[in-house]
Amino acid sequence: CIEDSLSRLFSRCGRVQSVHISEKPGPVEKKEKLVSKFFDHKTVTGFQVAYVVFRKPSGVQAAKALSQEGPLLISTASNPVKTGVSKWIASYAASVADPEELKAEVDAYMQDYDKRIAEEEAKAAKEEGVPDEEGWVKVTRKGRKPGLPRIEAANLRVLEREKRKRARKELLNFYAWQHRETKREHIAQLRKKFEEDKQRIALMRAQRKFRPY
Repeated sequence: CIEDSLSRLFSRCGRVQSVHISEKPGPVEKKEKLVSKFFDHKTVTGFQVAYVVFRKPSGVQAAKALSQEGPLLISTASNPVKTGVSKWIASYAASVADPEELKAEVDAYMQDYDKRIAEEEAKAAKEEGVPDEEGWVKVTRKGRKPGLPRIEAANLRVLEREKRKRARKELLNFYAWQHRETKREHIAQLRKKFEEDKQRIALMRAQRKFRPY
């Protein structure tokens, strides 16, 4: 059930201005403009809520009276709705992207991204070392690593992160070894105390001073 189907069903009540489908009841949120036809498509599953807006108030009254006429059919002979295998085939065909169209969209996005990054870097370079109205000097990423290429800086961050992870792992291994040594010493002390208690009991029996009760 999509917006077109609902618009067609309720058009008998009056001219439909718009149809909004939401996941749950509430204020109708303005739909964001789709930036890409290949990415960031959210698929809503399960029950949904639809809001049908008529051009005139009389359409609302006519829609309320529809409940007395019986159920509304979404799929008809003139407007069939695909189901089952035919629906799966259509969904799969729609999911296959055209390589040329996809490449053109990715290239356009990367051009816009490179342009935006270049503008930000030019702005940061212009503001580098220049105090603001309150006398504060903004330190940018370029200022912290002057002349360092972006790829090299990323590699250095990865190496530093791996170094910290290796040091943390060695520390955990040291703690594990220390815990095993402590446990081993504790067991040795228990065994020593047990042997001493056995010798003491044997001596008391020999002297007939052992009274367990």
